[in-house]
Amino acid sequence: MDRRTFIAAAAASLAATPALADKLSLNAISNYLNGIQTATTEFTQVNDDGSLSTGTLYIKRPGRMRFEYNPPEELLVMAGAGQVGIFDGKSNVQKAERYPLSRTPLNLILERNVNLAQRDMVVGHDFDGTATVVTAQDPRNPEYGTIQLKFTADPIELRQWVIRDGQGATTTVILGQLALGRDLPSTLFNISYEEGQRGG
Repeated sequence: MDRRTFIAAAAASLAATPALADKLSLNAISNYLNGIQTATTEFTQVNDDGSLSTGTLYIKRPGRMRFEYNPPEELLVMAGAGQVGIFDGKSNVQKAERYPLSRTPLNLILERNVNLAQRDMVVGHDFDGTATVVTAQDPRNPEYGTIQLKFTADPIELRQWVIRDGQGATTTVILGQLALGRDLPSTLFNISYEEGQRGG
């Protein structure tokens, strides 16, 4: 999977938000995000070639997340201390490939005070009859593609996101029910600690 696509997908995963019988406002979505301290859920990812991947997502706001992929995938993605780290068992097992969090869509969702209504990355805000759909794109780097987030109600939750990269490839991530408020150790989001555990 293309790393840019993954980072965008990871970003979308964090946009857990509500959807009522009508379209939710961006302020309502922002308030929901700001109310999340920790969240855990299982996910299923549908790749562009139709293959499936599964795993567990951990969120600890602000600024931290972790995607653990189940075997046979050898992939782990973490965000913490202002960076995104990618461990790929096929190329970099011990040392993470790092990106500044501020240069990824993750930053939009993980920042301490989310205010989507005042951010220029939101390019679509719709209601499809069952879910509120928010589409985001980096205005300075439109070639990275788009993130489309879908939120339902009863309970209010993010249900899925769809990533379309600059080449038109699509990645869909479907989330299970979010478990909120669990105690998550900070080491889950510490890239340097993970490298140490791996002997890096």
